[in-house]
Amino acid sequence: MVIKIVLLLLFFAVTVFVGLYFRKRASSVNDFVLAGRNVGPWLTAFAYGTAYFSAVIFVGFAGQFGWRFGTAATWIGLGNAFIGCLMPWFILGRRTRIITNHLKSATMPDFFGSRFSSNALKIGASIIIFIFLIPYTASLYNGLSRLFQMAFDIPFEYCIIAMGILTAIFVVAGGYVASVVNNFIQGMIMLTGIVLIIAIVLKNNGGFMAAIEGMARIGENDSNVIPGVFTSFFGPRPLDLLGVVILTSLGTWGLPQMVGRFYSLKNENMITKGAIVSTVFALFIAGGSYFLGSFGRLYESKLIENGAIDGANIAFDAIIPTILSGMSDVMIGLVIVLVFAASISTLASLVMTSASTLTLDFLKGNIIKIMSDKKQLVIIRILIVVFIAISSAIAIVQVNSRITFIAQLMGISWGALAGSFLAPFLYGLYWKRTTKAAVWCSFLFSTIVMTLNIFFRSTFPALLQSPINAGAFTMLAGLIIVPAVSLISKAPDKNTVDQCFSCYDEVVSVRVRDALGSEDS
Repeated sequence: MVIKIVLLLLFFAVTVFVGLYFRKRASSVNDFVLAGRNVGPWLTAFAYGTAYFSAVIFVGFAGQFGWRFGTAATWIGLGNAFIGCLMPWFILGRRTRIITNHLKSATMPDFFGSRFSSNALKIGASIIIFIFLIPYTASLYNGLSRLFQMAFDIPFEYCIIAMGILTAIFVVAGGYVASVVNNFIQGMIMLTGIVLIIAIVLKNNGGFMAAIEGMARIGENDSNVIPGVFTSFFGPRPLDLLGVVILTSLGTWGLPQMVGRFYSLKNENMITKGAIVSTVFALFIAGGSYFLGSFGRLYESKLIENGAIDGANIAFDAIIPTILSGMSDVMIGLVIVLVFAASISTLASLVMTSASTLTLDFLKGNIIKIMSDKKQLVIIRILIVVFIAISSAIAIVQVNSRITFIAQLMGISWGALAGSFLAPFLYGLYWKRTTKAAVWCSFLFSTIVMTLNIFFRSTFPALLQSPINAGAFTMLAGLIIVPAVSLISKAPDKNTVDQCFSCYDEVVSVRVRDALGSEDS
């Protein structure tokens, strides 16, 4: 217990120190929200990766989908790395940085408002973000509490309070720059931890081949399970597996807390470096987490013993804690710090996104007509604390609610957010013909579908009753809805659109080693 507490307190001390150290570099809204658009590739890449992966993936997704799909769950990690990390840097990164700087946009709603000349769109997007980031935040607390209860046997509420206070201190004090520096430190902890954990779990099961053989034998004494299905290429449920890959990988293209990382890109070199670093990070963290979770069925007897399996009912969020429960105190302490680091980094990005969006896109110019830079900064900091308090209260209430699995909470949040924003943002960056009406249709379709999925899930087609599949459906549907509605609705004003896209035509000079010149140059 002493080892666990010391490791945790050391992590707390470093995190708070970073926040206080960078407080002087968060004296304006631009510095607080975007760090002056001057963050290096390593920090940005780790900020992207740590905002992506949290207790949700390590405890919730890895446990549930490892159980359902077996070793095929590793495909989710590969999708996260190449679709969720590598591709966005090259497809969204450069154009996002150029046009948001040109439009003076600090948030995704601000981009929609400026790009489509609509204050109503900006307000609508900010409301969607504020509402649907809450269930995602609740899922972070849920996953963390599982491991805290295993390691310290303390009430769920204490975990939530500690996580909320720590996040509030360093984010309120140091803003985005403190957040990304902490993200880098937390990311290194996550990388070290996941490698050691996988090595120990494989060793405890006789090595890699012995663990695979154990998984392959599952079903030999069960007529309802095909022997070897949990080590097959696509697992027992290929369509459900595809839905998870789409939701968790393509979803990052439309999440404001993820896309916002591209706003602060400093130069061209950051794109390639950031893409490589974040992809490698994702391969280790996401690939490693799902690979670890795929061996959950080897611990079935322990899960039955601790009550996680009761007949046909399975507490999926207890699978990873059960796998880890037999490790040494030092390793359990490292796991606690790992998951705490992952959760804190993601929570910081969520509260920064929500508070800055609500202040800059909803309150400023609408509720409060005149708002100085200093006043904006004060309100953002207050709202960070308010958002943490609200999400903490909801997380505590959620313990006894019907929505208990982490994966389902995240599915609702990502489905509504990425379903609403992915297609309008992507087409808005590349296609001049994208219309305001098409953006509204995407917003309404995704939020309505995911809201109905919460309350009337049983009336949905069987495949879409899962919030995961429903979220993936809204994302793919948006890619069709936006161009279809744009072509049948009134074209946007040509002069306004040309002015927005003029930033892409600006001529810049580069060295010959970076680009070959023409014969005349």
